[in-house]
Amino acid sequence: MSLINKRAEQRNAEIISNKKVGAYHHMVFAAGDMAAYCRPGNFVAISVGGTGSSMILRRAFAIYRASDRGQYGGTIELVVAPHGQGSRWLTSLEIHDVVNIVGPLGTSFGIPTEPAAALLVGGGYGSAPLFGLAEVLKERGCRVDMVLGASSAGKIYAPLEGKRSVNSLTITTEDGGAGIKGRVTQVLPGLIDKHGSEIIYSCGPMGMLAAINEISSSLGLLHQCAVEEAMACGIGICMTCVIPVKDSSGVIKMTRSCIDGPVMDGAKVIWDSSRKVPQGTWGFNG
Repeated sequence: MSLINKRAEQRNAEIISNKKVGAYHHMVFAAGDMAAYCRPGNFVAISVGGTGSSMILRRAFAIYRASDRGQYGGTIELVVAPHGQGSRWLTSLEIHDVVNIVGPLGTSFGIPTEPAAALLVGGGYGSAPLFGLAEVLKERGCRVDMVLGASSAGKIYAPLEGKRSVNSLTITTEDGGAGIKGRVTQVLPGLIDKHGSEIIYSCGPMGMLAAINEISSSLGLLHQCAVEEAMACGIGICMTCVIPVKDSSGVIKMTRSCIDGPVMDGAKVIWDSSRKVPQGTWGFNG
């Protein structure tokens, strides 16, 4: 049975920066030594709404970057899309406001033991964890190519930063406002062939991850993806974020994406379940 990330802790964190970047907010928190244990793919769960709020459940946010250096002892950076009530409350806070954070949570991306050609694919603000991952891969001597996609140019996060941190950057937008018109999956086969990609890392909407997995499976490539499911607790208790996944013996089990993920082997996820328990799932009698 999987357990919560052994490095996880709860602490109050001061906001030291909150800047609007396009459609998103880039926020930096003084997190002390928590930052030293954060890895690309991990996330944090933040208490939102304040002490008088009816929003009793925490909100999960993927870690954009973490640093254990500097005057604050350690910092955690998040890219927040102010879509829901909780994220709007968070992005409305001022510098020096304090929030309660639990982290780091979840699994992280696996890093090759030897240099490899990696292709990183992100959709919208879901691409945030890939920037820190790109840095780690580059330090290991890997070739790193990145594809960022969104519905429009304003929803591509930090394209200039992406270009600086990888060997090549390709941008796609569904409306053609930037880069290549279309979806990320349309350019993947050509990029894989051009750069000799050996492993794909992806973050973004579940539909996009499923489409990427079709391509990786057809080409026999390893695909590590950070699944995007709503997490009500973030620590494996509530069971709201379960998805069907094959275990090492091939048995399908409803798996908690908060502690068994969010980073998973794309080949083991049952992508066509349509949010239902598939026939043959362990323990299912329907």
